[in-house]
Amino acid sequence: MKLNYVSQGSGQPVVLMHGMFGSLSNLGVVGRALADQYQVIAVDMRNHGESPHSMTMDYPVMAADIVELLDDLALPKAHLLGHSMGGKVAMQVALNQPDRVASLIAADIAPVTYQPDRHGGVLSGLSALAEARPGSRQLADQLLARHVSEPGVRAFLLKNLQRADDGRFDLLLYLDGILANYHETLTLAPTGAPFAGPALFIKGANSAYIQEKHRAEILRLFPHAQLKVVDNSGHWLHAEKPATFNKIVMDFLAEETGN
Repeated sequence: MKLNYVSQGSGQPVVLMHGMFGSLSNLGVVGRALADQYQVIAVDMRNHGESPHSMTMDYPVMAADIVELLDDLALPKAHLLGHSMGGKVAMQVALNQPDRVASLIAADIAPVTYQPDRHGGVLSGLSALAEARPGSRQLADQLLARHVSEPGVRAFLLKNLQRADDGRFDLLLYLDGILANYHETLTLAPTGAPFAGPALFIKGANSAYIQEKHRAEILRLFPHAQLKVVDNSGHWLHAEKPATFNKIVMDFLAEETGN
């Protein structure tokens, strides 16, 4: 699949992969910081943003999308930075085609299977938006608030709204494709042979996505992994503490690239 992407800067390539329900703009703050020294390629994952829609959506397929993008850009390898779902895609590439990965950065996600009830309110809220096709963003927020209480999460989700020709709002992401794969595939762990290259896992201190019990599996699959913690942050660590997150990422990449 030909993914939508935006490229900026020059130097060694760094591919940014957003999480579920997101788009390429989600990692914009770290992308702009990195673009001073690197070629930064931010992508819309399949069924998200302006990338194509498909009822097939598992980690091997999404990893193949990233490799296809590298091929199209004539890039032998790249540094991969992924948040949440995007982090699992980055891991899948590293575990299956390590020769294409210069280094791996996974933001608040571990190579494990998660319980499928984490996004229940989000999925029901987005389904309600898709069915109602609200006529204003205010109405959309009110409708979403019945399912999602946190204003910050709602603001993030409402970035998926796109005004249609009739003036009402549709979802930019392909919810049917996500729903069809959510319980059976998107909660699963990435699979493959251990990645011997450099890897960094960044945990939000207040998030439960990376736990002490995950350490053994992280080190089994990524034996050279480092683990950093961003204090006073949750799952959206890159948005909550951008200066701290950016410094951790840039220090790691500087060590790996000599920049």
